[in-house]
Amino acid sequence: MQASAALTFAFAAFLLAGLVVKFWLASRQVRFVARHRDQVPAAFAGTVSLAAHQKAADYTVAKSRLGLLETAFAAAVLLAWTLLGGLDALNRALVGWLGTGMLQQLALLACFAVISGLLDLPFSLYQTFVVEERFGFNKMTWKLWFADMVKDTVLGAAIGLPIAALILWLMGAAGPWWWLWAWGVWMGFNLLLLVIYPTFIAPLFNKFQPLEDETLKARVTALMQRCGFAAKGLFVMDGSKRSAHANAYFTGFGAAKRVVFYDTLLAKLSPGEVDAVLAHELGHFKHRHIVKRIVALFALSLVGFALLGWLATRTWFYTGLGVRPNLDGPNDALALLLFMLAVPVFTYFVSPLMAQLSRRHEFEADAFAVSQTSGRDLGNALLKLYEDNASTLTPDPVFVKFYYSHPPASERLARLGAT
Repeated sequence: MQASAALTFAFAAFLLAGLVVKFWLASRQVRFVARHRDQVPAAFAGTVSLAAHQKAADYTVAKSRLGLLETAFAAAVLLAWTLLGGLDALNRALVGWLGTGMLQQLALLACFAVISGLLDLPFSLYQTFVVEERFGFNKMTWKLWFADMVKDTVLGAAIGLPIAALILWLMGAAGPWWWLWAWGVWMGFNLLLLVIYPTFIAPLFNKFQPLEDETLKARVTALMQRCGFAAKGLFVMDGSKRSAHANAYFTGFGAAKRVVFYDTLLAKLSPGEVDAVLAHELGHFKHRHIVKRIVALFALSLVGFALLGWLATRTWFYTGLGVRPNLDGPNDALALLLFMLAVPVFTYFVSPLMAQLSRRHEFEADAFAVSQTSGRDLGNALLKLYEDNASTLTPDPVFVKFYYSHPPASERLARLGAT
């Protein structure tokens, strides 16, 4: 009983502390951006118009205010699922209907996913059809949105339920070391997904056409050869059918790697600037950032599964988070859900460390891009992308330290000598 009460107290304390910090950081961001709205920073005065700067400020403030509401709502939902007994009530209802066993456990996971998705839906719709629409970014129609939702749901069920069933089976049949087998299955699934996603999943949502601009293709191919990088193909994605935001990325793993350009990106950047953006992405591979992140994911997942393997056998883990474990059946699905709900609460304050590492990787990729292409082209491309995506030039420094995975424009361009 003592352990259960201690977990309840710790969970509530960390949830409250995290909520206070999130509100404090978001409020700082809103005030800081609004305070600097009416003047373009001196370093950008000759390249960014006041109108563009103000649009970015207004867009940032609008997203942040929506984020505040979403944060408060998410905390209330989390509390309802756990300490207020929502997950316990759902589990009891499904046990009464289906009895205990694999079918009930899969139903619990599926019902939790559906309910959570429905609760998040209003915020997603508001972000897309109000905020993004207001600032001219949304190109999504209601028909396309509905089609995406159906595809997401079908794919989630077709892929998620078999994996969940396999892990639940391992939890019940593989003995005390089940978590090691489950970790191996989970990692294998993630690696398989990296291979099949570009070829089989992504084309369900977007059209991918081979890059047809022969001049640009020659430039890009020469750059990749110079950097010692091989890809399965160069593709242009119809990102403009959903959003006006521009981007480029690598996807896939091993022989399945491919380079993907948004059509919006190619419409906005010169060939030299496209080279520079691509060289930045190549820098991530050259510095093995992707491999390092995969290895880190493997290590953290192993620790997570080991911890779950221990917690799943402790009654206080369930009762401390507001759930009565089944006495005459398995509790594996309950353990998975409670672990998934609780871990982010206790690990939230590690966010700044992960953000700092990500920003360092971005600086390294920028440096590599400058060594292979023009620093001026990279600086110009970044400025266009910041302006095109309405990224504020004046974020709050503390907010940046806590959340930003990419350095602010002022820091990146200063290192490039572009400001």
